[in-house]
Amino acid sequence: MSPTTGVPAAPATVEAQVAALRLAVSATIPPRLPDNLLIGTWNLRAFGDVSPTWKATAKSSPKRDWAAVAAIAAVVEHLDVVALQEVRRSTSALRFLRSLLGPHWRVLASDVTEGNAGNGERLAFLYDSTRVEPSGLVGEIVLPPAVNHPAAQFARTPYAVGFERVLPDGPVSFVLTTVHVLWGSPQARLVEIEQFAQWMRRWAERNDDWNTNLLVLGDFNLDRLGNPLYDAFVSTGLWPPAELNDLPRTIFDDDRDRHFYDQVAWFSDPGGASMLEAMTYTNRAGGVDFLPHVFPGLTRTEVSWRISDHYPLWVEFRLG
Repeated sequence: MSPTTGVPAAPATVEAQVAALRLAVSATIPPRLPDNLLIGTWNLRAFGDVSPTWKATAKSSPKRDWAAVAAIAAVVEHLDVVALQEVRRSTSALRFLRSLLGPHWRVLASDVTEGNAGNGERLAFLYDSTRVEPSGLVGEIVLPPAVNHPAAQFARTPYAVGFERVLPDGPVSFVLTTVHVLWGSPQARLVEIEQFAQWMRRWAERNDDWNTNLLVLGDFNLDRLGNPLYDAFVSTGLWPPAELNDLPRTIFDDDRDRHFYDQVAWFSDPGGASMLEAMTYTNRAGGVDFLPHVFPGLTRTEVSWRISDHYPLWVEFRLG
């Protein structure tokens, strides 16, 4: 782990857990190569404050401590760029995570969406500046007004950032748009998912716009394959890789209760061909099961408040 100013060295037990998790992640996520790109997404439950200790006690609030953030870093460090959802108004945990990752890691974050539905959340991207760099585009999706009245906006405003990877034969640019769809009734979620998918498709089809290689990722709160929420998500040509279909999305999922919340997707043309340019999906994608390697003796609920109730997802592309 990278040293951080004013933080004592981690106990041997924490170092051992982080090392075991890092080894497991290395066996799951492909290595970072000169011509590949690894993109991830992770809903980190209530990722705001952090208790300034390596071991939170029963009286500590929050329960997320330095050891928990170190475990998160052991996953994120294997990726080139990762979208984070549920980052709260307080950025203490986010800033500590970045410090653990090292000085070459950078963060870009939206502001907090105000109002009860916004839940005090912002969206963020962490990226390794030795692998990718911002291309200059940063924005939040705002819906246009309807006839004679303003449009209802997303409960948590989607956040888009352009990145590029410089290769010997020139840069490859891509735009990541992350979202945390409103949690609530399926009908309320359906409206947001439809509006988001349609907005992104219009963006993809505009000429002379900053829209090369549009990808969407985040927590879409989709229940399962084939239901109206999923159908709305793919209705405009967004294509999530099949390799993610059978993966559990939360640490509470089981064979009887499976969800499809978190996704990574990009557009295909009417014939089904990918619209990506100079980026080829390698048919390798997956998640990371951190549970066997962290906080032995704690319940899944207790772990969820330290790490997350969601698993991270990753996707690999070949560039050029």
